[in-house]
Order: sequence, then C-alpha cells, then structure tokens
Amino acid sequence: MDIKILGTGCTKCQKLAEATNAAAQALNLDYQLTKVTDIEQIMSYNVMSTPALVVDEQIKLTGRLASVDELMTLLKAHAA
Repeated sequence: MDIKILGTGCTKCQKLAEATNAAAQALNLDYQLTKVTDIEQIMSYNVMSTPALVVDEQIKLTGRLASVDELMTLLKAHAA
C-alpha cells in the first residue's frame, strides 16, 4: 500500500503522518509512507487544503487531522 501525506511540513501534517503510521502498523499493513511537501506535487492532486491523506493515489482525507481509530477504519476499508 502506498500512503502519502500531502502538506508543507506543518505541525498538523506531521501529526497526520505519525497517526497514519501508527494506524498502518496496528493493522500490520505492508505499506510505504511518503511525505509530499512540494507545492506543485500537492496541487497536482487538486487538494486545496492540507494536510491530506492519499492511499494508492486515492484522496482519503483533506484539510484536517484524524484519529488513529478513524485512520485505521479508512485504511482497513481500502485494503479490503
């Protein structure tokens, strides 16, 4: 599973990356997490607010943080 956190490196972006990492580990997923900080790359996803979560090139979350439980639900549904 390819997971990307889109954001400029702000605190919210870092917290989303940490929570997503924790959720993926809790689910024992085979994943790679990448932080995308380049504005041009972020804009290529048509995301207007960050942080954003992209899983296998599908936007799952934009403009807010999510709890580890919510992220586990999102990742589990995507993996199914």
